[in-house]
Amino acid sequence: QVQLVESGGGLVQAGGSLRLSCAASGIAFSRNTMGWYRQAPGKQRELVATISPGGATYYTITVRGRFTISRDNVENTVSLHMNSLKPEDTAAYYCHAPVLDLWGQGAQVTVSS
Repeated sequence: QVQLVESGGGLVQAGGSLRLSCAASGIAFSRNTMGWYRQAPGKQRELVATISPGGATYYTITVRGRFTISRDNVENTVSLHMNSLKPEDTAAYYCHAPVLDLWGQGAQVTVSS
């Protein structure tokens, strides 16, 4: 079955940390770039971070230095470690596989002030 399944997220106070994970199945995971997007209420979905098959990373400027994307090409998982969280990080976070334009179901992250 071709799918992305996210886990993690939740409610945290400002300054705290959370970790999101995404398990991929049915795709050639190790050969493809993976990404995380987020969508806050009333806003467009935005790219948060990407990671290439070889581990090269990109971060949107608002999360640089606070978030870390990583991947495990054996377990077919991609993770997003989020530190120093801010209320403006509150959003639904989505795992994305560009090769098939495949999306996960979303994981809610809520940061209280």
